[in-house]
Amino acid sequence: MSSKALIDSAVFNSTTAGSKGLADRLFAHWFSRLVYAQIWEDPQADLAALQLAPGANILTISSGGCNALAYLSAEPAAVHAVDLNAAHLAMLDIKQKAIKHLPDYDAVLQFLGAANHSDNIKRYQRHIRHHLHEDASEFWESRSLSGKPRYHYFTQQAYQHGLLGEFIGFAHFFVRMMGGDLRKMLEAKTLQEQSVLFERHIAPVFETRLFQWIARQPVALYSLGIPPSQFEELKRDASQGLHALFKERMRHLACDFPLQENCFAQQAFGRRYDTTQQAGLPMYLQRSHFDALRRNIDRLHPHHTTLTDFLRQQPRASMHAYVFLDAQDWMDQQQLSALWQEVSRTAAPGAKVIFRTGGSTSPLERQLPADILAQWHTDPAHNRALYATDRSAIYGGMHLYTKI
Repeated sequence: MSSKALIDSAVFNSTTAGSKGLADRLFAHWFSRLVYAQIWEDPQADLAALQLAPGANILTISSGGCNALAYLSAEPAAVHAVDLNAAHLAMLDIKQKAIKHLPDYDAVLQFLGAANHSDNIKRYQRHIRHHLHEDASEFWESRSLSGKPRYHYFTQQAYQHGLLGEFIGFAHFFVRMMGGDLRKMLEAKTLQEQSVLFERHIAPVFETRLFQWIARQPVALYSLGIPPSQFEELKRDASQGLHALFKERMRHLACDFPLQENCFAQQAFGRRYDTTQQAGLPMYLQRSHFDALRRNIDRLHPHHTTLTDFLRQQPRASMHAYVFLDAQDWMDQQQLSALWQEVSRTAAPGAKVIFRTGGSTSPLERQLPADILAQWHTDPAHNRALYATDRSAIYGGMHLYTKI
């Protein structure tokens, strides 16, 4: 099935009608290209929540691929990375093949970390090109709007590409127009300095009339991968207005974690990874995990399908961990129930599911049939503690469910 058909099947559901129907169609069209060059869920928080034993079978949504690769550090039997969007699987494939076939860690760091050196063309042509899956090869060899093959992204700050990368670039321009400056955050050396710089250079922008108007427009968030259904969940939590909600989430990103140890903040405020600071790199690019990733790299398996269709092909009680990112915010009750019927069938005893939500509350208690929900345990207080550890800070909740 094509990416368009898969995305349409996920976005269009029983709630697709009237003005939301038009919004759903626009979002589905928008989401059919590369959205995430890097993922925006924190794998450190994921692994702390999952507490994986060696030999686990893991199902995750691929997105930009960073987390699927990071999970290899936990010595799993298999990581199955599912995605509706073929461009995301192409991004995963080039990262996987770079880790497997480039000569050493330093070459991987230059290609995937710095991602802006002219030598990366030679690295791609000599070591990666001939190992790509057919669909991934077609994506990277085809030409972007610049007229160059897309593998040139890795000579031009790769993570500034894709809809989210372009959105961050626009955000920098917009904040400067409003009198602020996102890059000023990088001058901070302590958490106290981070708070001072946030209040001085970023917080006032959220109070401008123009930003408050933009915050109320669902289409403004499409490049963040937020569909109309998830936008409605955001509004549930925005008792003081969406502009205030977005300001508090930006504050969490900017002020609650040391910037030198936060790859998400590095991208948001600097539009690059600082390759001189190991703690500020994504897990999959840290030297301490490189040997494990290279040793386990063939245990990563991409799948261009839906979560539910993938699980229908798996044996009973065969999976140990599920990572759904924020996909359930897209689903209506029928889609959610169909997914969790298969999750419950395929889950081994003690299996764990983690996911994020745009709002603060889980959708499961109000949408799942009682007989399915009764098979799972969750602890709201523990979930709030997990959310506080997620350095990406763009969601309202992180939730963990364990098979009873």
